[in-house]
Amino acid sequence: MRILLAEDEKELSNALVAILKHNNYSVDAVYNGAEALDYGLSENYDVMILDIMMPKMNGLEVLENLRKQGIHTPILMLTAKSQIEDRIAGLDKGADDYLSKPFAMGELLARVRAMTRRKSEFMPNVIELGNIKLNKDSFELSNDKSSLRLSNKEFQMLEMLMNNPKRLISTEQFMERIWGYDSEAEISVVWVYISYLRKKLESLDANVKIKAVRGVGYTLEENL
Repeated sequence: MRILLAEDEKELSNALVAILKHNNYSVDAVYNGAEALDYGLSENYDVMILDIMMPKMNGLEVLENLRKQGIHTPILMLTAKSQIEDRIAGLDKGADDYLSKPFAMGELLARVRAMTRRKSEFMPNVIELGNIKLNKDSFELSNDKSSLRLSNKEFQMLEMLMNNPKRLISTEQFMERIWGYDSEAEISVVWVYISYLRKKLESLDANVKIKAVRGVGYTLEENL
């Protein structure tokens, strides 16, 4: 599970990264609002943690821009204890929760777990794009006439693509998200699984296609 942490206090950020990684989260840490927005728009996260008081762009502005761009990732805002107006503004702009500083690390972890649980409860079990459906419970890829079962990694890759249609997903993002930062797998394994998925989409006469941007990554697009 991947988390974007945007906190400009380096010591606090380092402590949070250490705690989150100890609890088996993958964490990308940034230190200003401009970076937070850039990462939030270009990466695929399960949760984002945004401090409100950041240089270049404050957390509320980052939040507002992410929501306007259609990013629905659960977002936890970190606020100063006295800034009630900021908490209200954050919730009104689409934040999922807030935590006042100073806070206990255990409470932060509990709130992250709660947000990911809520996300899974409201996410549909079946993703649809074009004439195909992907069942998240059975790992089945289907159309109106037939279906086939995907392997675990095939499913994870196609889920990323179908949740982000027309959005470029880099080879590195697939590696980090599915194989993990510490994996010994070669990056060419991504191409191998993309090839598997293309064949399976073709066997179902899917009207969506995985397109490659040479040397960069892949997108999933409908054939119009």
